[in-house]
Amino acid sequence: MQQLTGLDAAFLALETPSAHMQVLGVAVVDPSTAADEFSIESIRRLVDARIRLIPAFRRRLVEVPFGLHVPVWIEDPDFDLAYHLRPAALPAPGGWPEFVADVAGRPLDRSKPLWEAYVVEGLEHGYHAFIVKMHHSLIDGASGVEILATLFDLEPDAPVGSVDVDDTWAPDRVPSELEMFGRAVASLATAPRRVVRAVGGLSRTVGRVLRRAEDEALRVTLPLTSPRLSMNRPISPRRSVAFASVPLADVKVAKTALGLTVNDVVLAVVAGALRTYLEARDELPDRSLVAAIPTSERQETDRRPGNKVSAMFAELPVAIADPIDRIRVIAQSTAGGKVVHEMVGGATLEEWAELAAPALFSRAIRTYAKLHIAERFRPVINVIVSNVPGPPFPLYLAGARLVALHPLGPIFDDCGLNITVISYLDHIEFGFIACRELVPDVDHLAAAVPEALRDLVKVAVDAR
Repeated sequence: MQQLTGLDAAFLALETPSAHMQVLGVAVVDPSTAADEFSIESIRRLVDARIRLIPAFRRRLVEVPFGLHVPVWIEDPDFDLAYHLRPAALPAPGGWPEFVADVAGRPLDRSKPLWEAYVVEGLEHGYHAFIVKMHHSLIDGASGVEILATLFDLEPDAPVGSVDVDDTWAPDRVPSELEMFGRAVASLATAPRRVVRAVGGLSRTVGRVLRRAEDEALRVTLPLTSPRLSMNRPISPRRSVAFASVPLADVKVAKTALGLTVNDVVLAVVAGALRTYLEARDELPDRSLVAAIPTSERQETDRRPGNKVSAMFAELPVAIADPIDRIRVIAQSTAGGKVVHEMVGGATLEEWAELAAPALFSRAIRTYAKLHIAERFRPVINVIVSNVPGPPFPLYLAGARLVALHPLGPIFDDCGLNITVISYLDHIEFGFIACRELVPDVDHLAAAVPEALRDLVKVAVDAR
Protein backbone atom coordinates (compact mmCIF):
# COMPACT_ATOMS: atom_id res chain seq x y z
CA MET A 1 0.00 0.00 0.00
CA GLN A 2 1.35 3.41 -0.97
CA GLN A 3 -0.26 6.79 -0.32
CA LEU A 4 -0.49 9.12 -3.29
CA THR A 5 1.34 12.42 -3.09
CA GLY A 6 -0.81 15.53 -2.90
CA LEU A 7 0.10 16.40 -6.48
CA ASP A 8 -0.90 12.98 -7.82
CA ALA A 9 -4.17 13.19 -5.87
CA ALA A 10 -4.78 16.68 -7.28
CA PHE A 11 -4.89 15.25 -10.81
CA LEU A 12 -7.63 12.91 -9.64
CA ALA A 13 -9.55 15.70 -7.92
CA LEU A 14 -9.29 17.95 -11.00
CA GLU A 15 -11.17 15.36 -13.06
CA THR A 16 -14.77 16.10 -14.05
CA PRO A 17 -17.17 14.36 -16.46
CA SER A 18 -15.75 16.61 -19.21
CA ALA A 19 -12.13 16.98 -18.13
CA HIS A 20 -10.34 13.63 -18.13
CA MET A 21 -6.93 14.00 -16.51
CA GLN A 22 -5.15 11.45 -18.68
CA VAL A 23 -2.21 11.42 -21.07
CA LEU A 24 -1.73 9.38 -24.25
CA GLY A 25 1.29 8.11 -26.10
CA VAL A 26 0.54 7.27 -29.73
CA ALA A 27 3.29 5.17 -31.30
CA VAL A 28 3.14 4.41 -35.05
CA VAL A 29 5.23 1.36 -35.97
CA ASP A 30 6.29 -0.46 -39.12
CA PRO A 31 5.70 -4.21 -38.61
CA SER A 32 7.83 -5.17 -41.65
CA THR A 33 10.96 -5.21 -39.44
CA ALA A 34 9.50 -7.74 -36.97
CA ALA A 35 10.77 -11.29 -37.31
CA ASP A 36 7.45 -12.71 -36.11
CA GLU A 37 3.94 -11.50 -36.77
CA PHE A 38 3.20 -8.18 -35.07
CA SER A 39 -0.14 -8.62 -33.30
CA ILE A 40 -2.03 -8.17 -30.09
CA GLU A 41 -0.60 -11.51 -28.95
CA SER A 42 3.02 -10.43 -29.47
CA ILE A 43 2.40 -7.19 -27.56
CA ARG A 44 0.72 -9.08 -24.72
CA ARG A 45 3.76 -11.35 -24.43
CA LEU A 46 6.02 -8.30 -24.34
CA VAL A 47 4.02 -6.40 -21.73
CA ASP A 48 3.56 -9.51 -19.60
CA ALA A 49 7.33 -10.11 -19.60
CA ARG A 50 8.21 -6.53 -18.65
CA ILE A 51 5.31 -5.38 -16.51
CA ARG A 52 7.43 -6.01 -13.43
CA LEU A 53 9.40 -2.91 -14.46
CA ILE A 54 6.24 -0.77 -14.67
CA PRO A 55 4.72 -0.97 -11.18
CA ALA A 56 2.00 1.54 -12.06
CA PHE A 57 0.44 -0.94 -14.49
CA ARG A 58 -0.67 -3.27 -11.67
CA ARG A 59 -1.75 -0.68 -9.09
CA ARG A 60 -5.30 0.46 -8.47
CA LEU A 61 -6.81 3.16 -6.30
CA VAL A 62 -8.49 2.79 -2.96
CA GLU A 63 -10.19 6.03 -2.01
CA VAL A 64 -10.83 7.39 1.48
CA PRO A 65 -14.49 7.61 2.55
CA PHE A 66 -16.00 11.06 1.94
CA GLY A 67 -12.80 12.14 0.18
CA LEU A 68 -11.29 13.26 3.50
CA HIS A 69 -7.74 12.44 2.47
CA VAL A 70 -5.68 11.37 -0.51
CA PRO A 71 -6.21 7.79 -1.80
CA VAL A 72 -3.68 4.97 -1.72
CA TRP A 73 -2.34 2.63 -4.38
CA ILE A 74 -2.59 -1.10 -3.82
CA GLU A 75 -1.37 -4.00 -5.93
CA ASP A 76 -4.62 -4.98 -7.64
CA PRO A 77 -5.70 -8.51 -6.58
CA ASP A 78 -7.96 -8.69 -9.65
CA PHE A 79 -5.43 -7.50 -12.23
CA ASP A 80 -6.20 -8.78 -15.74
CA LEU A 81 -3.79 -7.80 -18.52
CA ALA A 82 -6.30 -8.77 -21.22
CA TYR A 83 -8.71 -6.11 -19.95
CA HIS A 84 -6.12 -3.34 -20.29
CA LEU A 85 -4.55 -4.37 -23.60
CA ARG A 86 -7.02 -4.45 -26.47
CA PRO A 87 -7.00 -5.02 -30.25
CA ALA A 88 -8.57 -2.56 -32.70
CA ALA A 89 -8.77 -2.07 -36.46
CA LEU A 90 -9.50 1.05 -38.49
CA PRO A 91 -12.30 0.85 -41.06
CA ALA A 92 -10.20 3.21 -43.23
CA PRO A 93 -6.76 4.80 -42.74
CA GLY A 94 -8.27 8.29 -42.99
CA GLY A 95 -10.14 7.71 -39.73
CA TRP A 96 -6.96 7.52 -37.70
CA PRO A 97 -7.19 10.87 -35.80
CA GLU A 98 -10.88 10.24 -35.09
CA PHE A 99 -10.06 6.87 -33.52
CA VAL A 100 -7.45 8.45 -31.25
CA ALA A 101 -9.90 11.22 -30.32
CA ASP A 102 -12.50 8.63 -29.38
CA VAL A 103 -10.01 6.83 -27.10
CA ALA A 104 -8.97 10.15 -25.54
CA GLY A 105 -12.59 11.16 -24.91
CA ARG A 106 -13.42 8.21 -22.64
CA PRO A 107 -12.50 8.33 -18.93
CA LEU A 108 -10.62 5.49 -17.28
CA ASP A 109 -12.35 3.13 -14.85
CA ARG A 110 -11.16 4.01 -11.33
CA SER A 111 -12.00 0.54 -10.01
CA LYS A 112 -9.09 -0.86 -12.05
CA PRO A 113 -5.46 0.17 -12.69
CA LEU A 114 -5.66 3.52 -14.46
CA TRP A 115 -4.38 2.65 -17.91
CA GLU A 116 -5.38 0.95 -21.11
CA ALA A 117 -3.64 0.28 -24.41
CA TYR A 118 -4.68 -0.53 -27.97
CA VAL A 119 -2.89 -2.34 -30.79
CA VAL A 120 -4.43 -0.84 -33.92
CA GLU A 121 -4.33 -2.26 -37.44
CA GLY A 122 -5.19 -0.58 -40.71
CA LEU A 123 -3.03 2.55 -40.85
CA GLU A 124 -1.54 3.78 -44.14
CA HIS A 125 1.56 2.01 -45.51
CA GLY A 126 0.61 -1.14 -43.59
CA TYR A 127 1.63 0.51 -40.32
CA HIS A 128 0.18 -0.35 -36.92
CA ALA A 129 -0.26 1.83 -33.86
CA PHE A 130 0.26 1.22 -30.17
CA ILE A 131 -1.79 3.67 -28.08
CA VAL A 132 -1.23 3.84 -24.33
CA LYS A 133 -3.59 5.92 -22.18
CA MET A 134 -2.67 6.53 -18.54
CA HIS A 135 -4.09 8.74 -15.84
CA HIS A 136 -1.96 11.78 -15.03
CA SER A 137 -1.93 10.72 -11.36
CA LEU A 138 0.38 7.88 -12.45
CA ILE A 139 2.90 9.64 -14.67
CA ASP A 140 4.39 12.89 -15.84
CA GLY A 141 6.29 13.46 -19.09
CA ALA A 142 9.63 12.17 -17.79
CA SER A 143 8.21 9.00 -16.24
CA GLY A 144 6.24 8.44 -19.44
CA VAL A 145 9.50 8.37 -21.35
CA GLU A 146 10.78 5.81 -18.82
CA ILE A 147 7.82 3.54 -19.61
CA LEU A 148 8.62 3.99 -23.30
CA ALA A 149 12.19 2.87 -22.64
CA THR A 150 10.93 -0.22 -20.82
CA LEU A 151 8.65 -1.46 -23.61
CA PHE A 152 10.79 -0.48 -26.60
CA ASP A 153 14.14 -1.99 -27.64
CA LEU A 154 17.22 -0.72 -29.44
CA GLU A 155 17.25 -3.68 -31.85
CA PRO A 156 14.43 -5.40 -33.76
CA ASP A 157 15.51 -8.86 -32.59
CA ALA A 158 15.83 -8.13 -28.85
CA PRO A 159 14.46 -10.99 -26.68
CA VAL A 160 11.02 -10.30 -25.24
CA GLY A 161 12.19 -11.27 -21.77
CA SER A 162 15.60 -9.70 -22.06
CA VAL A 163 15.23 -7.69 -18.84
CA ASP A 164 16.45 -9.85 -15.96
CA VAL A 165 14.55 -8.68 -12.88
CA ASP A 166 13.22 -10.80 -10.05
CA ASP A 167 9.45 -10.41 -10.06
CA THR A 168 8.39 -10.46 -6.41
CA TRP A 169 5.01 -8.90 -7.09
CA ALA A 170 2.13 -10.04 -4.91
CA PRO A 171 -1.43 -8.69 -4.78
CA ASP A 172 -2.53 -6.65 -1.78
CA ARG A 173 -5.55 -7.08 0.43
CA VAL A 174 -8.09 -4.34 -0.25
CA PRO A 175 -8.26 -2.22 2.95
CA SER A 176 -11.65 -1.62 4.52
CA GLU A 177 -13.36 1.76 4.59
CA LEU A 178 -12.81 1.87 8.37
CA GLU A 179 -9.05 1.42 7.91
CA MET A 180 -8.93 4.16 5.29
CA PHE A 181 -10.97 6.48 7.51
CA GLY A 182 -8.55 5.90 10.39
CA ARG A 183 -5.54 6.75 8.23
CA ALA A 184 -7.25 9.97 7.14
CA VAL A 185 -8.01 11.07 10.70
CA ALA A 186 -4.43 10.46 11.80
CA SER A 187 -3.05 12.50 8.89
CA LEU A 188 -5.52 15.38 9.30
CA ALA A 189 -4.29 15.92 12.85
CA THR A 190 -1.09 17.44 11.44
CA ALA A 191 -2.88 19.67 8.91
CA PRO A 192 -2.84 22.97 10.87
CA ARG A 193 0.94 22.83 11.31
CA ARG A 194 1.41 22.14 7.59
CA VAL A 195 -0.85 25.07 6.65
CA VAL A 196 1.21 27.50 8.73
CA ARG A 197 4.43 26.21 7.15
CA ALA A 198 3.02 26.44 3.62
CA VAL A 199 1.65 29.97 4.06
CA GLY A 200 4.92 31.20 5.53
CA GLY A 201 6.98 29.59 2.79
CA LEU A 202 4.81 31.01 0.02
CA SER A 203 4.89 34.53 1.48
CA ARG A 204 8.68 34.54 1.65
CA THR A 205 8.99 33.13 -1.87
CA VAL A 206 6.63 35.69 -3.42
CA GLY A 207 8.57 38.51 -1.75
CA ARG A 208 11.87 37.24 -3.18
CA VAL A 209 10.37 36.82 -6.66
CA LEU A 210 8.93 40.34 -6.73
CA ARG A 211 12.20 41.91 -5.59
CA ARG A 212 14.29 40.02 -8.13
CA ALA A 213 11.86 40.72 -10.97
CA GLU A 214 12.07 44.44 -10.22
CA ASP A 215 15.85 44.51 -9.74
CA GLU A 216 16.61 42.61 -12.98
CA ALA A 217 13.77 44.07 -15.06
CA LEU A 218 12.56 40.57 -15.90
CA ARG A 219 9.76 40.01 -18.38
CA VAL A 220 7.46 37.89 -16.24
CA THR A 221 4.28 36.41 -17.73
CA LEU A 222 1.42 36.14 -15.27
CA PRO A 223 -1.72 33.99 -15.35
CA LEU A 224 -5.07 35.78 -15.57
CA THR A 225 -3.67 38.20 -18.15
CA SER A 226 -4.87 36.11 -21.10
CA PRO A 227 -7.25 37.26 -23.84
CA ARG A 228 -10.46 35.24 -24.00
CA LEU A 229 -10.68 33.06 -27.11
CA SER A 230 -13.31 30.60 -28.27
CA MET A 231 -11.05 27.78 -27.01
CA ASN A 232 -11.18 29.26 -23.50
CA ARG A 233 -14.66 28.21 -22.49
CA PRO A 234 -16.19 25.23 -20.66
CA ILE A 235 -15.33 22.00 -22.47
CA SER A 236 -17.34 18.93 -23.40
CA PRO A 237 -16.13 15.29 -23.07
CA ARG A 238 -15.58 15.04 -26.85
CA ARG A 239 -12.10 15.47 -28.30
CA SER A 240 -10.51 16.42 -31.60
CA VAL A 241 -6.96 15.29 -32.36
CA ALA A 242 -4.32 16.17 -34.97
CA PHE A 243 -0.61 15.59 -35.50
CA ALA A 244 2.26 17.45 -37.15
CA SER A 245 5.92 16.67 -37.75
CA VAL A 246 8.84 18.94 -38.67
CA PRO A 247 12.56 18.28 -39.31
CA LEU A 248 14.73 18.66 -36.22
CA ALA A 249 17.52 20.03 -38.45
CA ASP A 250 15.38 23.04 -39.38
CA VAL A 251 14.66 23.74 -35.72
CA LYS A 252 18.40 23.64 -34.99
CA VAL A 253 19.12 26.01 -37.91
CA ALA A 254 16.80 28.60 -36.39
CA LYS A 255 18.19 27.97 -32.90
CA THR A 256 21.79 28.46 -34.02
CA ALA A 257 21.10 31.46 -36.25
CA LEU A 258 19.30 33.30 -33.44
CA GLY A 259 21.42 32.08 -30.53
CA LEU A 260 18.38 30.82 -28.63
CA THR A 261 17.15 27.45 -27.33
CA VAL A 262 15.25 24.65 -29.03
CA ASN A 263 12.38 25.27 -26.62
CA ASP A 264 12.22 28.94 -27.68
CA VAL A 265 12.05 27.85 -31.32
CA VAL A 266 9.30 25.31 -30.57
CA LEU A 267 7.26 27.96 -28.77
CA ALA A 268 7.81 30.38 -31.65
CA VAL A 269 6.56 27.76 -34.12
CA VAL A 270 3.48 27.21 -31.94
CA ALA A 271 2.91 30.98 -31.77
CA GLY A 272 3.25 31.28 -35.55
CA ALA A 273 0.83 28.44 -36.18
CA LEU A 274 -1.67 29.89 -33.69
CA ARG A 275 -1.41 33.29 -35.37
CA THR A 276 -2.27 31.75 -38.75
CA TYR A 277 -5.09 29.72 -37.24
CA LEU A 278 -6.64 32.61 -35.29
CA GLU A 279 -6.39 34.95 -38.27
CA ALA A 280 -8.31 32.44 -40.40
CA ARG A 281 -11.02 32.33 -37.71
CA ASP A 282 -11.10 36.15 -37.49
CA GLU A 283 -10.15 35.77 -33.83
CA LEU A 284 -6.61 37.18 -33.64
CA PRO A 285 -6.30 39.13 -30.34
CA ASP A 286 -4.35 42.34 -29.89
CA ARG A 287 -2.31 40.94 -27.01
CA SER A 288 -0.15 37.89 -26.30
CA LEU A 289 -1.57 34.51 -25.33
CA VAL A 290 -0.45 32.98 -22.05
CA ALA A 291 0.89 29.43 -22.24
CA ALA A 292 1.48 27.12 -19.29
CA ILE A 293 4.70 25.16 -19.77
CA PRO A 294 4.84 21.97 -17.64
CA THR A 295 8.33 21.57 -16.22
CA SER A 296 9.87 18.36 -14.90
CA GLU A 297 11.28 18.37 -11.36
CA ARG A 298 12.43 14.76 -11.64
CA GLN A 299 16.06 13.92 -10.90
CA GLU A 300 17.90 11.59 -13.31
CA THR A 301 18.12 8.84 -10.69
CA ASP A 302 14.42 9.04 -9.75
CA ARG A 303 12.55 6.17 -11.43
CA ARG A 304 9.42 6.29 -9.29
CA PRO A 305 6.01 6.67 -10.99
CA GLY A 306 3.84 9.65 -10.31
CA ASN A 307 4.39 13.35 -10.80
CA LYS A 308 7.47 15.43 -10.21
CA VAL A 309 6.28 18.42 -12.17
CA SER A 310 5.56 22.12 -11.86
CA ALA A 311 4.87 24.79 -14.45
CA MET A 312 6.04 28.14 -15.69
CA PHE A 313 4.22 30.68 -17.84
CA ALA A 314 5.30 32.18 -21.15
CA GLU A 315 3.99 34.66 -23.69
CA LEU A 316 2.93 33.56 -27.14
CA PRO A 317 2.87 36.95 -28.95
CA VAL A 318 0.48 36.05 -31.74
CA ALA A 319 -0.33 39.72 -32.32
CA ILE A 320 3.23 40.31 -33.62
CA ALA A 321 3.55 39.71 -37.37
CA ASP A 322 7.33 39.44 -37.68
CA PRO A 323 8.68 35.96 -36.72
CA ILE A 324 11.96 37.40 -35.39
CA ASP A 325 10.19 39.91 -33.15
CA ARG A 326 7.89 37.11 -31.94
CA ILE A 327 10.70 34.80 -30.92
CA ARG A 328 12.62 37.60 -29.21
CA VAL A 329 9.61 38.30 -27.00
CA ILE A 330 9.24 34.58 -26.31
CA ALA A 331 12.92 34.29 -25.34
CA GLN A 332 12.60 37.20 -22.90
CA SER A 333 9.45 35.68 -21.45
CA THR A 334 10.93 32.20 -20.98
CA ALA A 335 14.08 33.69 -19.41
CA GLY A 336 11.94 35.52 -16.86
CA GLY A 337 9.76 32.46 -16.36
CA LYS A 338 12.79 30.28 -15.64
CA VAL A 339 14.01 32.66 -12.95
CA VAL A 340 10.59 32.68 -11.25
CA HIS A 341 10.32 28.90 -11.58
CA GLU A 342 13.75 28.34 -10.03
CA MET A 343 12.81 30.50 -7.06
CA VAL A 344 9.35 29.04 -6.52
CA GLY A 345 10.21 25.48 -7.56
CA GLY A 346 8.10 22.36 -7.58
CA ALA A 347 8.31 22.05 -3.80
CA THR A 348 5.87 24.93 -3.30
CA LEU A 349 3.28 23.36 -5.59
CA GLU A 350 3.68 19.97 -3.92
CA GLU A 351 3.40 21.51 -0.45
CA TRP A 352 0.10 23.22 -1.26
CA ALA A 353 -1.25 20.18 -3.07
CA GLU A 354 -0.72 18.15 0.12
CA LEU A 355 -3.08 20.44 2.05
CA ALA A 356 -6.29 20.10 0.04
CA ALA A 357 -8.61 17.22 0.87
CA PRO A 358 -9.72 15.56 -2.40
CA ALA A 359 -13.43 16.08 -1.64
CA LEU A 360 -12.94 19.80 -0.98
CA PHE A 361 -10.75 20.24 -4.04
CA SER A 362 -13.17 18.35 -6.30
CA ARG A 363 -16.20 20.28 -5.03
CA ALA A 364 -14.39 23.57 -5.55
CA ILE A 365 -13.58 22.66 -9.16
CA ARG A 366 -17.16 21.61 -9.92
CA THR A 367 -18.64 24.69 -8.22
CA TYR A 368 -16.27 26.91 -10.18
CA ALA A 369 -17.55 25.38 -13.43
CA LYS A 370 -21.23 25.23 -12.40
CA LEU A 371 -21.37 28.92 -11.43
CA HIS A 372 -19.47 30.01 -14.56
CA ILE A 373 -17.09 31.98 -12.37
CA ALA A 374 -14.40 31.90 -15.06
CA GLU A 375 -16.59 33.84 -17.48
CA ARG A 376 -16.34 36.89 -15.19
CA PHE A 377 -12.55 37.04 -15.44
CA ARG A 378 -9.81 36.56 -17.98
CA PRO A 379 -8.79 32.91 -18.52
CA VAL A 380 -5.99 31.71 -16.24
CA ILE A 381 -4.13 30.57 -19.38
CA ASN A 382 -4.99 30.14 -23.05
CA VAL A 383 -3.12 26.94 -23.90
CA ILE A 384 -0.79 24.27 -22.52
CA VAL A 385 2.45 23.65 -24.42
CA SER A 386 4.63 20.79 -23.19
CA ASN A 387 8.01 19.88 -24.70
CA VAL A 388 9.44 16.47 -23.77
CA PRO A 389 12.89 15.36 -25.03
CA GLY A 390 12.74 12.01 -26.81
CA PRO A 391 15.29 9.48 -28.08
CA PRO A 392 17.60 10.44 -30.99
CA PHE A 393 18.04 6.76 -31.96
CA PRO A 394 15.62 4.23 -33.53
CA LEU A 395 13.40 2.14 -31.28
CA TYR A 396 11.51 -1.12 -31.84
CA LEU A 397 8.33 -2.51 -30.31
CA ALA A 398 8.17 -6.31 -30.47
CA GLY A 399 10.48 -6.01 -33.50
CA ALA A 400 8.41 -3.33 -35.28
CA ARG A 401 10.32 -0.11 -35.99
CA LEU A 402 8.96 3.03 -34.34
CA VAL A 403 8.12 5.47 -37.15
CA ALA A 404 6.54 8.31 -35.19
CA LEU A 405 5.63 9.10 -31.61
CA HIS A 406 2.80 11.52 -30.79
CA PRO A 407 2.11 12.58 -27.19
CA LEU A 408 -1.23 14.01 -26.06
CA GLY A 409 -2.01 15.73 -22.75
CA PRO A 410 -5.15 16.73 -20.84
CA ILE A 411 -7.45 19.73 -21.32
CA PHE A 412 -9.88 21.30 -18.88
CA ASP A 413 -12.50 24.03 -18.58
CA ASP A 414 -11.31 27.37 -19.98
CA CYS A 415 -8.29 25.69 -21.58
CA GLY A 416 -9.61 23.63 -24.46
CA LEU A 417 -6.28 23.08 -26.27
CA ASN A 418 -3.16 21.14 -25.31
CA ILE A 419 -0.06 20.93 -27.53
CA THR A 420 2.54 18.34 -26.55
CA VAL A 421 5.84 18.07 -28.38
CA ILE A 422 8.50 15.34 -28.41
CA SER A 423 11.63 14.77 -30.48
CA TYR A 424 12.38 11.42 -32.10
CA LEU A 425 15.25 10.65 -34.46
CA ASP A 426 15.50 13.55 -36.91
CA HIS A 427 11.99 14.96 -36.38
CA ILE A 428 9.99 16.85 -33.79
CA GLU A 429 6.46 15.54 -33.39
CA PHE A 430 3.51 17.72 -32.32
CA GLY A 431 0.37 16.27 -30.75
CA PHE A 432 -2.73 18.49 -30.65
CA ILE A 433 -5.76 17.60 -28.55
CA ALA A 434 -8.75 19.88 -28.07
CA CYS A 435 -12.40 20.02 -27.16
CA ARG A 436 -14.28 19.13 -30.34
CA GLU A 437 -16.93 21.80 -29.78
CA LEU A 438 -14.38 24.58 -29.15
CA VAL A 439 -11.69 23.59 -31.67
CA PRO A 440 -13.37 21.32 -34.24
CA ASP A 441 -10.78 22.22 -36.89
CA VAL A 442 -7.67 21.43 -34.85
CA ASP A 443 -6.24 19.79 -38.00
CA HIS A 444 -6.02 23.30 -39.54
CA LEU A 445 -3.86 24.38 -36.60
CA ALA A 446 -1.60 21.34 -37.01
CA ALA A 447 -1.29 22.02 -40.75
CA ALA A 448 0.03 25.52 -39.99
CA VAL A 449 3.06 24.18 -38.06
CA PRO A 450 5.43 23.35 -40.99
CA GLU A 451 4.84 26.76 -42.62
CA ALA A 452 5.43 28.54 -39.30
CA LEU A 453 8.81 26.81 -38.99
CA ARG A 454 9.76 27.56 -42.62
CA ASP A 455 8.95 31.26 -42.12
CA LEU A 456 11.05 31.38 -38.97
CA VAL A 457 14.04 29.59 -40.55
CA LYS A 458 13.98 31.89 -43.57
CA VAL A 459 14.03 35.14 -41.62
CA ALA A 460 16.50 33.73 -39.06
CA VAL A 461 19.00 32.77 -41.77
CA ASP A 462 18.51 36.10 -43.57
CA ALA A 463 19.08 38.02 -40.33
CA ARG A 464 22.29 36.15 -39.50
